[in-house]
Amino acid sequence: MGDVRDPSDELYARLRRECGRRADELWAVSRALHADPELAYEEHRAARLLTDELRRAGFAVEPGTAGLDTAFVARAGGGRGRCVALLLEYDALPDLGHACGHNLIAAAGLGAALALRSVLEDEFEGTVLAVGTPAEERGGGKVALAEAGVFDGVDAALMFHPGVHDWSWAPLTAQTQVRVGFHGRAAHPTGDPTRGIDALAALIQLFNTAAVMSRRLPSGSHVQGIVTEGGSATNIVPAFAEGLFGLRAATSAALDALVAEIGAWAEGVAAATGTTVEVTRLGRGYAHFRDNDVLSDRFGLHIARSGIRLTQPVGGVFPGSSDIGDVSSRVPAIHPFVAILGGEASDHTPAFARAAASERGREVMLAAAEALACTAADVLTDAGIAARAWARQREKAAAGL
Repeated sequence: MGDVRDPSDELYARLRRECGRRADELWAVSRALHADPELAYEEHRAARLLTDELRRAGFAVEPGTAGLDTAFVARAGGGRGRCVALLLEYDALPDLGHACGHNLIAAAGLGAALALRSVLEDEFEGTVLAVGTPAEERGGGKVALAEAGVFDGVDAALMFHPGVHDWSWAPLTAQTQVRVGFHGRAAHPTGDPTRGIDALAALIQLFNTAAVMSRRLPSGSHVQGIVTEGGSATNIVPAFAEGLFGLRAATSAALDALVAEIGAWAEGVAAATGTTVEVTRLGRGYAHFRDNDVLSDRFGLHIARSGIRLTQPVGGVFPGSSDIGDVSSRVPAIHPFVAILGGEASDHTPAFARAAASERGREVMLAAAEALACTAADVLTDAGIAARAWARQREKAAAGL
């Protein structure tokens, strides 16, 4: 670690000052987003607010990236040296507004980008991207951006997430959805009972099978389903029944195995009930998150200057899934959690939405902005850190982690 800049270095201090002098401006952006929540793919006002701020600061803004109306890439720097992407989320939840705190994510990423832009030409070469990533809650804007090549040539993708724990990284699982449709034969349930083959009964049997078999699934794997079609009248044996299943697993490879397993369960049920079955995976879903601990350790060091001490996540706790996983499979990435509520609380609740507009939310947003800016500077100015981050990325990829 001898080539790593001392935490008291003047560049870090300048970046923190640049964030600090913008504190009121950043909080105004965060509160404006919070007061005007927009759902996935509908975040037109949020994208406009953020891109206006970035244009005023001298960023070159490309709107509508990857064919997504509310995505954008804002660029600063001459294209020489390394490249860092700061990820901004800004979609909200139905009925709950910003109960996942994406207003804080956007404002912190914006603050880091503005601070870096202010010192970029004076202190170092490199490129800073502020990437507007819509639809994290539903649809996966980052998946589309990654597939469109937005992160090609990027050396680090950085963001934070408000939460109920102070964790250096997030054990975010891979996830996808599977549609299962059983075909039976319609009949009158009493007038011709032997002719009917009950597709709904087969689907219910699959739910029962999943409930039993799920007990032996590995840690991080989970199956949750709903009935999307189960018949139209009680005096007709259902000829078709369909369920939609959400699947999660600790790694993308484990998710592929779980998809195959639920397919095998469905085929077994079909054989036992005389039905036929169709199992369809609905896209690849989200990859699991691959933490780059070279970078998340640096973020932890920097945010500690604000009095926030990050720890490792509790084993066996999986807070969900995110499209940051698809970015982390391509480039070194971080996604630390910083608490705005206590560990007994939860996001996706009205209480969390209130916390995202609270004084604690402001403090965390500013601390995260400073730490993101300083972590980005590490990558842009220190070839050793960048090289170690890429080496760690390749090591985890080879191990399937």
